[in-house]
Amino acid sequence: MKAFYGDLRLGILGGGQLGRMLIQQAINYNVTVKVLDPDREAPCRKLCDEFVVGSLSDYETVYNFGKKVDLLTIEIEKVNVDALEQLEREGVTVYPQARVIRLIQDKGLQKQFFKENGIPTAEFQVISSAQQLAQSNIPFPYIQKLRRDGYDGKGVYKVIDESYLAGAFTEPSLIERWVDFEKEIAVIVARNEKGELSTFPLVEMEFNPEANLVEFLISPSTLSFEVQQEAADIAKKIAESLKIVGLLAVEMFLDKSGKILVNELAPRPHNSGHQTIEGNVVSQFEQHLRAIFNQPLGNTESLSNAIMINVLGEPGYEGPAVYQGIEKVLKSPGVYIHLYGKALTKPFRKMGHVTIVDNDREKAIEKARFVQQTLKVIS
Repeated sequence: MKAFYGDLRLGILGGGQLGRMLIQQAINYNVTVKVLDPDREAPCRKLCDEFVVGSLSDYETVYNFGKKVDLLTIEIEKVNVDALEQLEREGVTVYPQARVIRLIQDKGLQKQFFKENGIPTAEFQVISSAQQLAQSNIPFPYIQKLRRDGYDGKGVYKVIDESYLAGAFTEPSLIERWVDFEKEIAVIVARNEKGELSTFPLVEMEFNPEANLVEFLISPSTLSFEVQQEAADIAKKIAESLKIVGLLAVEMFLDKSGKILVNELAPRPHNSGHQTIEGNVVSQFEQHLRAIFNQPLGNTESLSNAIMINVLGEPGYEGPAVYQGIEKVLKSPGVYIHLYGKALTKPFRKMGHVTIVDNDREKAIEKARFVQQTLKVIS
């Protein structure tokens, strides 16, 4: 492969905030970056060397884009995998590999992969009709998830009792036993072509119950060493079983009995790793690039307590974004604001994130609550 710092052309499928932060790191390595996204106003549009407007799910569009790069990566899983497989056959390097993306696109296949590889996960059943749902052997309450295209809480439905069946999805889906969890946790693991593996320290997450999005994330975790070690080992086992090249985010539950259950995978930089930009020796974005360029993986140690807050569009506002309280927040030391360049806000849209870094964990949490209460995206 060409040297990444020379004439290598990197293509990114998806032009959102993850691509934007990946480009910010790629610039440091002098990488030529091309981006494909359907939105001509996507966050990446001003940062890349070439921005192509087109559908990520259209075979010809993805194939033609991929033919003009040396290495293709993703910042979103919803891409045309048939085109990626053809590009691989024709010698274009695709990381993560097309087969990995295909598996992760389908939550049913993902769950079966866990089962076949001895990865702990909640009891589940794959179904394809309302009739199968009604005859399920999983007791109420349970969670129904569409097999494809669900994200950020969309495509997820909680079935509490029989009266909820009428509102359930009729498309192919999976149902899984409701987990009474203590914490939602995540580990990001990287693997390069040589097979080197490296995990970031485990993070603890708090979700916005209304939007079902990560709202608040803290690193490093204060959970026991045993829990952190087990979570890291599970993440490594998954990456090794998949033989993935690149980054893999492993979202997990820690249940009330102390058992870890894997929820979902994302084969790319992830919301649960944004705090690594300021909080760790190497960021998730740099680690992804190191992995796909088959370079030595970086040191993932935490430098300090780091808390990440998603900046979401306020309910009741839609239109040109106005960031209320930004000056007050910037007065606070150790506060780092990342705006994603989205011109328009709408309720719960991810408009940016803020990382709070402090050697004192309690002070970091206090500042994070202040930022949450002060910084609002209105229109």
